Amino acid sequence: MSTSSTVILDRPSPEVVTITFHNPPANVVAAETAVRLHEIVTDLESDSDVQVVVFKSDVPDFFLNHFDLAALGELPPTPEGELPIWTDLVVRLTNAPYITVASIRGRTRGGGNELALALDLRYASLENAFFGQPEVGAGLLPGGGGTERLPRFLGRDRALEAILGSGDYDAAQAERWGWVTRALPDAELDAFVDDMVERLASFDRNSLAAAKAAVNRSTLPPTGDLVTAFSDFARSLSLPGFQARAAATQAIAAEVGLDFEYRMGEYVAKANKQA
Repeated sequence: MSTSSTVILDRPSPEVVTITFHNPPANVVAAETAVRLHEIVTDLESDSDVQVVVFKSDVPDFFLNHFDLAALGELPPTPEGELPIWTDLVVRLTNAPYITVASIRGRTRGGGNELALALDLRYASLENAFFGQPEVGAGLLPGGGGTERLPRFLGRDRALEAILGSGDYDAAQAERWGWVTRALPDAELDAFVDDMVERLASFDRNSLAAAKAAVNRSTLPPTGDLVTAFSDFARSLSLPGFQARAAATQAIAAEVGLDFEYRMGEYVAKANKQA
């Protein structure tokens, strides 16, 4: 395995692929993260052996965090008639002919949370997993599917609280609300995920893909809504609400350092009071 990328690919067996997020110290989503993930997911679609793809992190306390806003300009331009790269990534993941499984330890926010929502099964550490959509608190709009997927998992009112309130939710609350498939004691998480992956990898690939496609037909948001959400997110970057809060947020982040990423829900509220 090479660690020159923010995304590490491993193949423990022909049927199983492991994708590890590696962008210390806080696992923010960089442009390279999006590009590399898109490359991997696109390549795996034509791999007739893969049945299960597991997503995890090797950065302590962070699964996959929000977008690095400073790097958004580094994303490749969208060719005419094609989807933006992040929208295309989450659509491909949801429609992929294999099963996607997240083993979540650490903060999972913004774009990282939206990627997790696009996966099929999400297993979280009770002690160490936290979730959030902080965009509205920063004067932005979610752009990677949070506003489209969370209402389907949580219901309208809970999704509104999570998105509008921009706070952090622990794994126990996320499980109660349907944000994650299951929350387990941290000491049991790896063994549980390994057993589930082994079980799925032993099944017939065509049956797995067909059953997933059948569930998708009744549960997925329209792709057009995801495209609109990404456009709204991009437009919100230039709105006065974001501009007014960006300076206060940056000042707090400079003052508290990495603690900003640990307690983002609290600091976003503080930045709004100072804006």
